[in-house]
Amino acid sequence: MRAAHLVGLLALIGLSACGLGNRDITLHNLKTNSGKPEEFAIVPNKPLSEPESYSALPAPTPGGANRTDQTPLKDAVAALGGRPERLDVGTGVPAADTAIISRASRFGRDGTIRQQLASEDLDFRKRRSLFTWSIVPTDEYYRAYRRQALDPYAWLERFRRAGAQTPAAPPQ
Repeated sequence: MRAAHLVGLLALIGLSACGLGNRDITLHNLKTNSGKPEEFAIVPNKPLSEPESYSALPAPTPGGANRTDQTPLKDAVAALGGRPERLDVGTGVPAADTAIISRASRFGRDGTIRQQLASEDLDFRKRRSLFTWSIVPTDEYYRAYRRQALDPYAWLERFRRAGAQTPAAPPQ
């Protein structure tokens, strides 16, 4: 009888180890579990309009922006008198920001720092998600990064004791 128990236990351990390769390592539980649609994710399109020239239409970009897509940020910037084209991604570094970028990178900079940090964070999340299973899904993000978080009020007091001028902070 004990051999049958041992075989059953080993089979259970083997089956549970098969699921380790596909485990969720996002740490954030953003699922609502309500079964209802998200109201704020539904955004109506802009009304269709006829272009001035059908021969001057841009080429379609699969997965890209559409002429009838809502652009609330750009609309707000335009309403406030700004230039909404500056919000476009991929336009490069604006001329006004070159001085701050050169000052920040005066001691050199690593062009692959984002990829390096992303791979290190992925390894960290894999390690931290090994034993995060539970019957009820919970958000593990803050518990996983707890040791890396700074206490803003402790640092505020530290800077004030050192004589640095600090802005007023809201009470705890």
